Amino acid sequence: MAQLESGPPAAGVHELDRSDIESYALPGGRVFERFFDCPLDHQQPADARRVRVFVRHIVPLGKESQMHTLPFMLYLQGGPGFECSLPGSVASGWYHTAISEGYQILLVDQRGTGLSSPISAGTLDQQFASVEDKVEYVSHFRADSIVRDCELIRKILCQGRADGDGQKIALLGQSFGGFCIATFLSLFPGSVSKALIAGGVPPLVDSPDAVYMATYRRVIARNKQYYDKFPRDVARVRAIVKHLNENDVALPDGGRLSPRRFQQLGLQFGFTGGFDSVHRVVLGSASDLESAGRLSTHSLSAIAAMQSFDTNPLYCVLHEQIYCQSGNASRWSAHRVREAHFRDEFEHDWDRIAARSDPAAPVYFTGEMVYPWMLDDYAELRGLKDVALGLAEHTGWGQLYDVDALRDNRVPVAGVSYYNDMFVDFHLSEQTVQATGSFRQWVTNEYHHNGLRASPRVATYLFQLLRGDITDL
Repeated sequence: MAQLESGPPAAGVHELDRSDIESYALPGGRVFERFFDCPLDHQQPADARRVRVFVRHIVPLGKESQMHTLPFMLYLQGGPGFECSLPGSVASGWYHTAISEGYQILLVDQRGTGLSSPISAGTLDQQFASVEDKVEYVSHFRADSIVRDCELIRKILCQGRADGDGQKIALLGQSFGGFCIATFLSLFPGSVSKALIAGGVPPLVDSPDAVYMATYRRVIARNKQYYDKFPRDVARVRAIVKHLNENDVALPDGGRLSPRRFQQLGLQFGFTGGFDSVHRVVLGSASDLESAGRLSTHSLSAIAAMQSFDTNPLYCVLHEQIYCQSGNASRWSAHRVREAHFRDEFEHDWDRIAARSDPAAPVYFTGEMVYPWMLDDYAELRGLKDVALGLAEHTGWGQLYDVDALRDNRVPVAGVSYYNDMFVDFHLSEQTVQATGSFRQWVTNEYHHNGLRASPRVATYLFQLLRGDITDL
């Protein structure tokens, strides 16, 4: 394993000459793979526990000699619970846009993901004997801790640079990464030169209930659009859900394909092309039932591949806690809101579905919600069940946002809000935009939640908006 960095390199030593940093080229840039040593709890200096944070540091090809002077753009990934993937090239997409704007790029695996002290049932069992200790440990893997890791990394990489903007970094956040940017601006506004947010202006709430009230309504609208596009899928989905109610169906990875897990494919409705992806699975699964009376390995593998909760367990375990402040527990908010307000729309029990007054009513898919039953249906999550249940009742959450600091913010911020975003409610985001100083907003219905990946225009437009090239909005 590479050496952990906890301070600046020796004077005059270039990363290309360091044996502790692996380096290689890809189209458009050179990658330096770096590991940083960070406190588990940044606010408790006496706590000796540490985490490892992995960063891919990408320098434009031909500019390696300038890497100690080029400004940094730090990318914060969506999630929570997802690492940054290695791009095949930085000569296209938002990477190319950032490099064209004069930046070198930092791709951070947020703590608990990828190569940054990853969280899984196995890693927790190896370190801790009690559920209480596991819960306490994982409680340090939210946005406030992620941001403090990034601030420490900024200090290490920028130390020795000229005063002023040379020591600051620019931020780009996708989805949950935008939530992290709002936390960064709350905690360390003096460390940020500018910020760009793509589909991730967070709601300034203290608990998730209001978020899920809005989310369910948007998911209902997307279901209606899906069935308008594929009306024959009404009968196909009903047949699949009936089959899953009547049979115990195992997935190749050891998980269980229950009706409610099948309905979670609706998460794809929030992405460009998501309707088509789900339709392919529905069509294939319905064909399996017609020809063989059971789902094929091909269909089961396709379903498992579209669900990331086993490969990225923090996506479930800490999902609702990203909205918790002021001592509030999440208490399985999406489940409670569904039971109280949306049970009929998102029914998965076949007897209740069959008893509806309309015998041909569509079965709705759910979206980006997490539920306690997932801890039984997903193979990896079974080993984290006690931890997830403990975190759902945890009340010791600190503040993620400083509303006064955001109101007085002077860091230039440009953000795009996708009007039809299924994951991040436009109206809740709009309230945050209005409550944040120096915020330039772009509202569009041209893209869904993955607009930053779907089109290079998104990053280009945000830079133009930030510079003031675009003013008539």
